[in-house]
Amino acid sequence: MSKSQEHLPKINGTHKSSDCQTTQAPKASKFELDVNKLHSLPSEQQDLYLLTFVLGLENYVCSLDHQDVCSQQVPIIKELLQVIQLPSPVPTRVIRNSLGRCFNHILSKGDRKPLYESTNQLVAVISAGKNEKELHSRHAAVYCLGEIYKAAGDSAITFASVACSTLLRLVKTAQNHAGLRAAIYRALEKVVGSVQGSLDESTAKDVWKSARGTASGDKAALVQLNACRCLEQLIKSTSYFDTAVEFETLKTVICKTFDSPIAHARRAAASCFATRLVKAYSSSAPEQSSKPKKSKKSGKNQASPIEDEDVVPSRPGSPASKRAIVKLELSLTDLLSQLASLYVRSSTSNRARAAITHCYIKFLKTLDAGIVQASYGKIAEHFFSELLGSASILHDRYRLLLTRKYVQKILAGCLGSEILAESGRLSAAKTLINNVLRNYPQVVKEIAEPSKQALVGALNALASLIESLGSHFSSAGDICQDALIQVLQHPSYTVQIHAAYCLRAFVLACPQQLIHCASICMNNTTRELGHLSMGRHSHRRCVGFANGLAAVLSVSPLQPLYGSLEISSRALSIATDLLKNSGKAELRASSTQVQIAWILIGGLMSLGPNFVKIHVSQLLLLWRNALPKPLNKDNTAQRTLAELSYLTHVRECALGSMLSFLQTNQRLVTLDVSIRIASLLQNTLEYLESLPTRVKDEDPMTRIIPSLQLSDLAVMVRRRVLQCYTQLINFGPFAGTDTLGESKLLSLAVTLFADATYAPSSLESSIANSMASFESIWETADNRGFEITGSVHGKHIGLLPGENSGSDHLRWRDKGSDHAEIDNMLKSPICGAREHDSIHVHTLGDSDTWLLPDPPATEVTNSAIALFAAVFPSQSPKIQEFALEQLSTLLSAGSLQRAPGRKAAVVVNTAMALLGALKVAVGETAAESGDLKHPAVEKALQTLLRGFMTDPDRHVRRLGYEALGRLCNSSGNSFTSNEVNTLIDLIVSNRDPNARAGYAMALGSIHAKVGGMAAGLHLRKIHGVLMSLCSDPHPTVHRCAVEALGQVAESAGLAFSAYVSSTLGLLAQAWSFDTHNEESAAVTTSNTEIEYPTPMAVAHAIDAMINVVGPDLKDMSRVRELMVSLMDQFERDTSVAVQAEGLRCWEHMYLYDPGDVNLSDYVQHLRKDLNSTKETICAIATDGLYNLVRRDAQVVFQLAGEGFEEQIWLTLNDHPGLEGIQTPLIEAWLGQTSLTESDRWINRIQQVLTRSAATQIETPQSAKPTAEPDLQDEEVAGFATGETKEHSMSAAPTPSQELLRWQVRVFALECLSTLVTIIGTDLNLNSDSTTPGTILQSRVGDVIRMAFHASTSSVVELRVSGLTLINQILTMFGSTPDPDFSEALLLEQYQAQISSALTPAFNADSSPELASAAVSVCATFIATGMVTDVERMGRILKLLVGALDSLDTTCSTEMAVGDLRGMSSNAQTMVRMAVLSAWAELQVARADQKYLDNVLKPHLSKLLPLWLASLQEFARLRFEPDISNHTAALGANESLEAVYAALNRQTLLKFYQDSWLGLVNAIASLIEKDPQFVFDAVYGRKDVTQANGETPKTNINYRDEPVAFFFVLFGIVIEAIVSRSSNPNDTLKILSALKKILSPAVAGNAIFQDAVFSETIESFDRLALTEDLAAQNILVDIAKTLCITHPSAVEEDTSNDLSEDIEQLFELARIIVLVLTNTLPNIADAKTPPKAQLTDDAVALVRNGFEALVEASTIFPSIIKIDLYASILHIFATILATPACQAAAVPQTLPVFRRFIQRITTDNDHANSSSLRAQIRSFLHRLLAILNVAQRREHESSLSCAKSTLLTISVILTAASSTIDPDEPLLSAALGATLDCLHDLGLAKVAANCLRSLLLTPPKNETGEAVVRFLLPRLLVFMSKSPEGEGRDSEDAKGLVAQTLASFVATTYRDDAGRAAAAMAVVLPALLRRAQVGGSGVFQDTAARILELAQGGMLPVFR
Repeated sequence: MSKSQEHLPKINGTHKSSDCQTTQAPKASKFELDVNKLHSLPSEQQDLYLLTFVLGLENYVCSLDHQDVCSQQVPIIKELLQVIQLPSPVPTRVIRNSLGRCFNHILSKGDRKPLYESTNQLVAVISAGKNEKELHSRHAAVYCLGEIYKAAGDSAITFASVACSTLLRLVKTAQNHAGLRAAIYRALEKVVGSVQGSLDESTAKDVWKSARGTASGDKAALVQLNACRCLEQLIKSTSYFDTAVEFETLKTVICKTFDSPIAHARRAAASCFATRLVKAYSSSAPEQSSKPKKSKKSGKNQASPIEDEDVVPSRPGSPASKRAIVKLELSLTDLLSQLASLYVRSSTSNRARAAITHCYIKFLKTLDAGIVQASYGKIAEHFFSELLGSASILHDRYRLLLTRKYVQKILAGCLGSEILAESGRLSAAKTLINNVLRNYPQVVKEIAEPSKQALVGALNALASLIESLGSHFSSAGDICQDALIQVLQHPSYTVQIHAAYCLRAFVLACPQQLIHCASICMNNTTRELGHLSMGRHSHRRCVGFANGLAAVLSVSPLQPLYGSLEISSRALSIATDLLKNSGKAELRASSTQVQIAWILIGGLMSLGPNFVKIHVSQLLLLWRNALPKPLNKDNTAQRTLAELSYLTHVRECALGSMLSFLQTNQRLVTLDVSIRIASLLQNTLEYLESLPTRVKDEDPMTRIIPSLQLSDLAVMVRRRVLQCYTQLINFGPFAGTDTLGESKLLSLAVTLFADATYAPSSLESSIANSMASFESIWETADNRGFEITGSVHGKHIGLLPGENSGSDHLRWRDKGSDHAEIDNMLKSPICGAREHDSIHVHTLGDSDTWLLPDPPATEVTNSAIALFAAVFPSQSPKIQEFALEQLSTLLSAGSLQRAPGRKAAVVVNTAMALLGALKVAVGETAAESGDLKHPAVEKALQTLLRGFMTDPDRHVRRLGYEALGRLCNSSGNSFTSNEVNTLIDLIVSNRDPNARAGYAMALGSIHAKVGGMAAGLHLRKIHGVLMSLCSDPHPTVHRCAVEALGQVAESAGLAFSAYVSSTLGLLAQAWSFDTHNEESAAVTTSNTEIEYPTPMAVAHAIDAMINVVGPDLKDMSRVRELMVSLMDQFERDTSVAVQAEGLRCWEHMYLYDPGDVNLSDYVQHLRKDLNSTKETICAIATDGLYNLVRRDAQVVFQLAGEGFEEQIWLTLNDHPGLEGIQTPLIEAWLGQTSLTESDRWINRIQQVLTRSAATQIETPQSAKPTAEPDLQDEEVAGFATGETKEHSMSAAPTPSQELLRWQVRVFALECLSTLVTIIGTDLNLNSDSTTPGTILQSRVGDVIRMAFHASTSSVVELRVSGLTLINQILTMFGSTPDPDFSEALLLEQYQAQISSALTPAFNADSSPELASAAVSVCATFIATGMVTDVERMGRILKLLVGALDSLDTTCSTEMAVGDLRGMSSNAQTMVRMAVLSAWAELQVARADQKYLDNVLKPHLSKLLPLWLASLQEFARLRFEPDISNHTAALGANESLEAVYAALNRQTLLKFYQDSWLGLVNAIASLIEKDPQFVFDAVYGRKDVTQANGETPKTNINYRDEPVAFFFVLFGIVIEAIVSRSSNPNDTLKILSALKKILSPAVAGNAIFQDAVFSETIESFDRLALTEDLAAQNILVDIAKTLCITHPSAVEEDTSNDLSEDIEQLFELARIIVLVLTNTLPNIADAKTPPKAQLTDDAVALVRNGFEALVEASTIFPSIIKIDLYASILHIFATILATPACQAAAVPQTLPVFRRFIQRITTDNDHANSSSLRAQIRSFLHRLLAILNVAQRREHESSLSCAKSTLLTISVILTAASSTIDPDEPLLSAALGATLDCLHDLGLAKVAANCLRSLLLTPPKNETGEAVVRFLLPRLLVFMSKSPEGEGRDSEDAKGLVAQTLASFVATTYRDDAGRAAAAMAVVLPALLRRAQVGGSGVFQDTAARILELAQGGMLPVFR
């Protein structure tokens, strides 16, 4: 911790108790400032001490409740006044603000007794003294006085005049203190705002007069800003200034403020004037033909010049004058005209025009939205006629383009996005169409034809409205299409381009209009081409229609369902024909034909490589003809200007199409194509050099294009050449070679952007270029800017081709306010427009301001810079050095010194070029990175960049230091070390603030770009220098130093930890210094700080340090406390940027140290910011909430309180730009709470779908809708309009209300769909988890109602979402019985509603997506079984059957689904696959629903070939990546779909990908049910089967040969498994289908072909290792089936030799073993323990795998069966010894093992083999070891293991006794171990039963007899033993043994009396002995055994 933080004061926080009732003030020592201690500290620590005390005091005050505030307010106020009057240290801005908040809190929360005393004391401080040293105390007093009036001013009305007069008197004293003057007017604003109309007139006028003079005359922008706010408050709060005279006076003042160089002041003035305009608005005021004029003063009672004004009397009892005040009232049109008159004045500056634009926006936003919506036509007409139609605007190109952007911002950004709701936008769009567009050409004589600029403005506004409305605009589609087609033929090229762009936006939003629009444009183009020779402007109309057609064609890849191959092919044919025939026409007609041809080709390029690739050779030929090698100069000189213009125009058009090709078809740019294109570009450069440099008196009548001279055409061609070269080098297939002659291009690029003689000189440029008049290159405003690049636009630096947009470290921090782009438009002399580059419409089509193309001359510079950046790094060092020398020479040229304008442009261009080259060098772009590490090159670059870093222009400095950071990154550590040291030395020696600022930022950039690891060596030096610069008094220097310090902290990471404490103390001081914010005394400092605020950089640096410290914040209490104090200040700051950084700080603080952040307060803070009108704040708040919700959504919503849920949805509705971060928040919320709050989620979504966007959500209540829907069924109508008792829909909005945006409603339906899916998944996984399912079942009516309303809406997306939801409900609850009527299904009552919801989907105005969804719902409905009678299925089944009939390829009619016809080929494929999938779904459901037999049987013979054909087509698309290999023209018998198959491949694949699995399952289920029918249908014998009813014989052996479609099905399934292209959830379905496909009846022996088998096994290997247990289970079944059906399994094993295909059996067995090994890893490695407990699925898998292995062992050849037997014995022994298997796995596998042992011991080939005997012995030995371990009882399952082992031993000794020798020691050991277990607690009974089975099994061999001989005497001894010391189990075992012995004698010796007598003579004494020693307890059992011996045939022997 820094020393300055060791003496921080502490505020005693224990200030109250719950039962405190006293009113006496507590001791002052609790919060008393120790002044003596303060002054005893070093001066540099006093500021921080005082700051910490005041912030602590503020927190203390804020924590007090009303009672405590009342009891302590007097001493606290005394302490506050003491701080205010401190002579040293003086109160700074942070302290002033904190003191003011304390006063505010005390007087707003406590009582107001000390109000007058506090006010008097503050006024006394303000009035006291004349010394300027006391200004700081007076400054603090002024601020606190304002805060007091803000909190309790309504209680100090009588003192307001004194306060105002005192403040006004201070203005004169504060002439040298800008911050104090600003505070005075801010305080006056608060006083006026609190007193309102009670302020007396004289005081108000004094304030008005002072503020008015300050607003227009003060040099400090902050003072002007606060003065304007004071004026605005006076306008709002009083009526003294409502007259026309004051209006005109205010307008004069505001106009002067509009010219302020600071945007903040201009915006404040705009807000003030807008407030005045709103107050003057009256709906009843008559419209004036001209603006109001000032009247001459002729007397006291002179009337206002405005007639019919209302006289508003003064408020009774006010101190105002008693004379009447004549109020100014104007209509909306007149108010807008007031602004327009200011805007169009020729003397108005561009800054003022920006301010007036702000005024327009503020005015329109403040008006009632209903007024704006109703007056949209008037508002739009005003802008089109009075602004865009003004002569002063039209005559200045830059001014016109700027005005056009401003109008677009107002109409689209303000009205379209923020004020108007959906219905208002749709109405506005119709207004634009009807009132503007449809009036061209002139229709009604009384209505004038709209001007060119009016059309452009209307088209731009309409395009924005269409983009925001999306599908909702479809209702206005027809009128819009007609209007746009009409406007396309306008003679103005500008109107045509904007109409084409609007048409593109329209077709993108309403794709069903695509084919129609394209057809109309094409037909009109063809028609007008035939009229070219008639001279009726056909050539202009042709170009317009061609641009429209190109724009429409460019939409086809974005809307593939609606494109038309026929139109695209026809357009290409027209273009090639025009190029071939253009030579036959006269010059102008020929140029038009060529232009149209290349426009069409350029539009077709956007279709992408799959369309273009078959025409590449044709295109190269056409380009070669258009771009030939030029003739020599003599021949060029002999040509006329018309001919040269024609040739140049042709080249420009051809190059435009080439650029489109290079931008959209990079995959086709091979090395050969690149070389050819490069040669054509070189030809064009040579042609440009041959053109005459100057042309005298060019006659406009001889021009090809009247508005373009030859020089203009040459510039356009040069632009295209450079753009093509740049694209080719950045994305072409070159790797550092000089194939394109890059070295020459490098020199050309340098000449173009840096040559002093290149810029053409005109009179205007010469005047602006003179030394005297030139001020700044950025304010040239001539749309040329001396050929400056358009890539530098204020803080925005354009991206190079292929550059990553995240490379700019400024990120969102510099975004500023939401309307900052209005002011940012002034920061470049260049203004872009769509007409500057026509191909922009069909290549980019983005409405973003920054992406609009610059003028051709500027684009030449931009392209030259981009070309230089791409080429320079890859050149040799000598060429690089030469280029840099050339740049240095040009920069120092004498001609540039005499032309400051051009010099400034060259400096910016050069800096941008070097920055671009260094970006390429460090790999930030797609171009070859190259190398810049030569010392001479580094030195030259270093020299140039240092010069840029000292430039007075901050934009040039930024380019310089950004480039230097990348240079250090490229050049290595040695260069970086030298550069850092040099920069530090320069900072120390150079006193120029611009240089010091540039060098400081360079240090930050170096550290950021080089990285924390490499730059760590220099961290200490960089940190020290920047820390010292942070205290520099110059605003530019300390702001740059703080920002650089933040950069260093960000990039250094943990290495910066050691510097956190000291840096934090310095930043706290910088935050509090008055020299580091806009309230500084110096005007220059204040103006600089308000534009480039240091507090924002401080806040960002704090955020960076929070990330540096990270989780260690928990242990650094003092650092954390200071950070939190500063973050509290960030929250309360008025700057949007500082608030945004503060939010980021809190977000990261909670991430690292959640325990020390009050989560409740943080959530409430985020909730408040969620309502912010600033989109930046709202976005960060949303991001913070998302991070919290991801942790625990329920806690967040509880803390946020009531209404937060509604606020989330409203924010999503109000901020469309935030959908990317809003929707994940809601999705995370839904994911966490869907199962716990299912009912609430249904209610939420119900409210979202029906609520109004204008009002808060109310409790859902029943209400009659305003209009009943026009539905076909009465039942459905009742369903739609009826009321439900529970969970009813919310009241429908009234016509004046607006539903939420349709996009929000679609998202809500998606959430509901997700909810249903989650509940369904939960029910499948947890069958006992019934609560969410029960809730959903009880609310199914509401869900269907929501889906019904959505499916009958006018928006396609809503309708699709509704049908999808219905489909989910049918799938989930289709077979669920009604809980109230068990004999009926739950959904039966909704049949009519579901059916009616489907009806609109099959209308003629439907869409393919909708029809496909509806078809799926039809199939699901039929499959559920709600209707089982085919006759009653009605129109749903009829629709499915009709759609199936239309799929018949033999039918000549086009495909139709219901009334939907005329679909494109892609759309038909989509619907066809939906229909086939629907029928496939029915086939799969047929196994469970027998009634479906009647549905399917009539159609199966038609369906099966269609299913197979679709799968074959899918296989063709999936496995043939380059389908279209056509290189020639369309053949006579080839269809367009065949030639351009690759074009639609990706589109069609999606449809097949979604459907193929259902088709495969359908075919597989059909094969399983009726294979013969499938074979007959495939081989064409279905008719015979149906006719005769018999199965015809076939000559094909289906067992050996696969069926015809096997490889198609097999290939698709295996590919899906290998590539994982399907949904992971479908793996089980895919494997199940594969299991059916691999059945012998289908696969034959094809699967066993080497290539097929090897690939299959590889797939099985991966599945066995990666898939879940269910999939592995199916895998085991497949492997077992393949083993059993293997060809070698049916062959006779005549030898012991191995067959060739034995490896396949090995692989299949290995797969089974692999699955078992995955479940039980100890099978392969005994050291690897298995899972603690096996699940039921794992147990089933173990049993299935073991059984499969046993089954598979039967078919292996004899020679290797023994080895397989050993494996099986090992696996079972492992299972037996595994504790996890004892509960279920061993009991389930033991019967399988017994069968296995019985089989192998009866196998004649192996029963007597020595190998088998050895294996059995070994296995028996292992069993004894397992038993020995189990008897130790080391695990809970040891007892079960021992029992299972005993059973296994008995199985071996009984079933495999033939393999064990009688004298085998293991036999005795096994029997002995079993006998020993008779004495084991828990095992005695099991052992006795095992011994029983051994004795009672009839001995079949000597081993069996040996077992009897061994056991009999030992059992007799065991039974005869005394029971003393033995447990109950042993006694029970004796009983079992007795029973066993009795049964043994009775069964074994039944037929041998002699041996029976002997045996009985042994057993009977033993029984009696047991009775003797056992006592009476065993008498009964012994008697039973004796009677058993005496029964039956043993009775004689017994006697």
